[in-house]
Amino acid sequence: MRHPDDHPQPPCTSPGSPGSPASGAFAPGAQTRDDRLLSALLTTAFVVLLAGALLRYVLKHGDSDRLPWIVGLSVVLAVVQVAGQARPGSRRAGRVRLAVVVACWVVVVLLAPSFAWCAVPLIHTALRLLPTRSAVALVTALATLVVLAELRLADGFDPNHLLLPPVVAALATGVFVYLTREATRRQHLIDDLVRTRRELAATERREGTLAERQRLSREIHDSLAQGLSSQNMLLQAADRQWDTDPQAARTHLRTAASIAAHGLTEARRLVHDLAPADLAEGAGLAQALATLAARESRDGLTVRFHAEGPDTHLPDQVASALLRTAQGALANIREHSGARTAALTLTCLDDTVALDVADDGRGFPAPEPGGTRDPLGDPDPLRGHGLPAIRARLRQLGGTLAIESTPGEGAVLTATIPLTPATPPAP
Repeated sequence: MRHPDDHPQPPCTSPGSPGSPASGAFAPGAQTRDDRLLSALLTTAFVVLLAGALLRYVLKHGDSDRLPWIVGLSVVLAVVQVAGQARPGSRRAGRVRLAVVVACWVVVVLLAPSFAWCAVPLIHTALRLLPTRSAVALVTALATLVVLAELRLADGFDPNHLLLPPVVAALATGVFVYLTREATRRQHLIDDLVRTRRELAATERREGTLAERQRLSREIHDSLAQGLSSQNMLLQAADRQWDTDPQAARTHLRTAASIAAHGLTEARRLVHDLAPADLAEGAGLAQALATLAARESRDGLTVRFHAEGPDTHLPDQVASALLRTAQGALANIREHSGARTAALTLTCLDDTVALDVADDGRGFPAPEPGGTRDPLGDPDPLRGHGLPAIRARLRQLGGTLAIESTPGEGAVLTATIPLTPATPPAP
């Protein structure tokens, strides 16, 4: 016999328990503002539809003995759903609420089949809260109960009553599983991107640290180390002449003290801004090179300076690189070439600046292209840092280094740096 509640109600939707769309199933954790708004909207819609179904039943079947049960269970459903919206709680609490809602719903559907379509929100809640296999089993059971309820309400056999609930349940399950897997893959992709960016940032920091260490090593080599080397040579000469020529020994000591004072100034400049002391307080490169030539003219070595071209204000990096190049080259000349004269020539053109360092020393075989040996440096591997450091410094500014030398005829070192913006070659 047909049940008096003979018209099915429209599907109900609810986010009533944790795991609903508003509970952040795709990204567990604190709800966002949009999650909370959607959860509130769906909960309100569920309560309104549930109240409408209950009101219809009261109006049509107010004298039914089932009315108290249906009213009581409807109130329980509404309270549980609203409580789930107000305090989502943990996943375990959500599963407990789901069990309560499913139990109440089953009883209500057995009493009034028109409440069967309220299984739709239960399907979504089950898919979000339960493992896939358990959720599919529960969805299958809910869809079966909906089919039975629809058949009870039908006047005769209707294929839609048999096919519609399973199709809706299958679509809901398939879409949810697809979206979940897509969200998981997307999250994995995001995690990979974040990890890759962190690794790239760490690599850049390591490369930056290495480049800074190399730059500092060149600055120290061309300033402090060269000064210490000169002091060592002067002190050794003073020690040898202390008894035989005290005046010459005192001269060596005074020169060593002067170099030490200049080295102290260089050290302080390195600590502050890593700029050469001779370029401090706005001194131009030409003046700094003239000061360097005067300071290095001692102990049998005469250094001359000559400038060609207009007096161009050079960028700080270019001026610093050329001054360091001159310091390193003169230190190598003094220590290894045996030269009596050296010349610094600065040539400024419209788009290029060049520095030539020439000496009349013993010279050396020309270095092989691409070779790593420093012909101007010391054979001691712990000390040979001159030529590679000069090349590296110039290369950072897009410049080049050329060396011409013949044994017994001296050497000419030419450092050239373009003044127009250029992309430095790869190291």
